Amino acid sequence: MRIDLGNLPTDTALLHQLVRDMAAVVERRDGEIERLQQIIKKLQRMQFGRSAERLDPGQLALALEDLDADIGRVVESHPVVVADVAEPPAHRKPLPEHLPREEVRIDTDHAACPGCGGVLHGMGESVSEMLDWVPAQLRVVRIVRPKYACRTCGTVAQAPASERVIAGGLATPALLAQVLVSKYCDHTPLYRQSQIFARHGVDLSRSTLAGWVGGACWWLEALHEKLCANVFASDHLFADDTPVPVLDPGRGRTKTGRLWVYAREERGWGGPEPPAAVFLFAPDRKAERPVTHLLTFKGVLHVDGYAGFEQVAARPGVTLAACWAHTRRKFYDVAKATGSPIAEEALQRIADLYAIEADVRGKAPHWRLAARRKLSASRVENLRLWLESQLAQLPARSTLADAIRYALGRWTGLTRFLDDGRIELDTNPVERAIRPVALGRKNHLFAGSDGGAERWAILCSLIETAKLNGVEPYAWLTDVLRRMADGHPANRIGELLPWAWKAENPVKT
Repeated sequence: MRIDLGNLPTDTALLHQLVRDMAAVVERRDGEIERLQQIIKKLQRMQFGRSAERLDPGQLALALEDLDADIGRVVESHPVVVADVAEPPAHRKPLPEHLPREEVRIDTDHAACPGCGGVLHGMGESVSEMLDWVPAQLRVVRIVRPKYACRTCGTVAQAPASERVIAGGLATPALLAQVLVSKYCDHTPLYRQSQIFARHGVDLSRSTLAGWVGGACWWLEALHEKLCANVFASDHLFADDTPVPVLDPGRGRTKTGRLWVYAREERGWGGPEPPAAVFLFAPDRKAERPVTHLLTFKGVLHVDGYAGFEQVAARPGVTLAACWAHTRRKFYDVAKATGSPIAEEALQRIADLYAIEADVRGKAPHWRLAARRKLSASRVENLRLWLESQLAQLPARSTLADAIRYALGRWTGLTRFLDDGRIELDTNPVERAIRPVALGRKNHLFAGSDGGAERWAILCSLIETAKLNGVEPYAWLTDVLRRMADGHPANRIGELLPWAWKAENPVKT
């Protein structure tokens, strides 16, 4: 707006309108400036900041490892001599009972008292334990099938060869499980595994290992389908998605696919169903993907702010519960960038809700609902009224106003937890399930094809579900592959799901 200061109008009403127009322009510009300043500060914090939310957890763990190593070196160079104790120090957890024990006896080398020559008699013993490591070892399993012939009729008798997981392949179920767990649980790419095997004197190329992965996934597809059917039959799920780069040979670069993740977590309210996580690959983020995945789902779906989930909720029987953690993150970004006291106040009010949730976690739904209606309902209503009053006083284009509008626009979903004790405040269960995929992206770089991304989804589903149920993935996959190759009935595939397998194979921990 350009104003001729030497030729201002004399009409009062016109001057008032001119001032109002100038104030509106200034407000819009101030809001845009504040928005751009926040974006710049956020980028600076991501690049140079010391915020805990910015720091890579792997980098932090690496620093702590170095610090612990330095402390260990100091302890060894200046040892402290203490008397033998029968029990381990109070701060050290006892070693698991299920680990095999090897006993080493250290006895005196004389039968008489070294002081007076008298006869020694037993008075107990001191027992301590150390944790040992048996290195991984490759071995060859020789399968011998004797042949027998009948001299009368010439018939030859021989036991049939057992089915192999990989037809004509060298790998046993145990070796296949090791390759799968190393890649999809411990995030060790196949080319690095090939190098590890080479150090053991066995030449297994990356392409050979990749073929093994594909062959093993052929067996595991049925188990993945059974897991999906089990999870989607639930009435409370958490949903989210995460990008996954996929090689696109036609263009000579990668394209961005999506892993859609659906998690079941009922331990917060003592639900009957075991925890589980299902990953499904799709080449894009269209709303039709979750609509197709959740075609038979009915119940409460915990989601973030992605608008595509609204199409799922358009179907009868589906209710969306919004995420307070995503809402909090909007105010956190504003508070960090601008130091806004309003944003800080919003964070504190949301923290009060989480404090109440911490007290009722693990309790029955009716107890949780009663506590929420008594303690949380008034706080939620006061927060809504306070946000509305603050929004009326803020520049429309400010980032703080955007954060408030984000919360108010999802208020119905954010307040679902006040009507159902089974609903959680956020989508953290599915966020936790996604974290290993982020680490896998960093190490694997990309999936080699859409088929590779689908195998990624299958193995992530099975391994993450095993971990959620306290099942050791290697032992479970080894047994599952062996039983499938031995002809496990297809109509009893549910017996191989992690929680069912754990019931048959309890391990003391």
